[in-house]
Amino acid sequence: MSDSASAVLRARTGPAHEAVDATYGGYRLDDRESYTAFLIAHARALPAVEARLRERAIGFPWRSRHEALAADLAALGREMPEPLPFDLEDDHAARWGALYVTEGSRLGGTMLARQVGEKLPRAYLQSAFGPGEWRDFRGALDKAADGEAWIDRAVTAAERVFALYGRAA
Repeated sequence: MSDSASAVLRARTGPAHEAVDATYGGYRLDDRESYTAFLIAHARALPAVEARLRERAIGFPWRSRHEALAADLAALGREMPEPLPFDLEDDHAARWGALYVTEGSRLGGTMLARQVGEKLPRAYLQSAFGPGEWRDFRGALDKAADGEAWIDRAVTAAERVFALYGRAA
């Protein structure tokens, strides 16, 4: 394998990622109601994935964003919705694939936070990486990868997480 596992994962999940970005691109983050709907959609997906990730050790010190999401919704007068059903294979590669999506969304969140309307809460979208943390995550993923079959399982899991976010929207 000539490319890093993180590069292969990015390339192979690109279409699923683009589809989710297009779906969420329909929300106006400067509008209170649309932004609330955007956060509710995330709240229907993220906690379900994080629950699966908490079940077993992954090998990377990821941080939950559930509380930040709940705080933003509370500030908007809304409660966390019931998460959509989501199951994840009990497999190290699958957990890394799922984490790739949730951690990757931190990068996008930082850019999206700039679009959030004035006086609207943005703790969830501002739950960004510190300097070098995304690079560290990719390095840990690359180190954890164990061959083509492992990457295939990680890609499958990542695509399932993207699909969950699509359904949630």
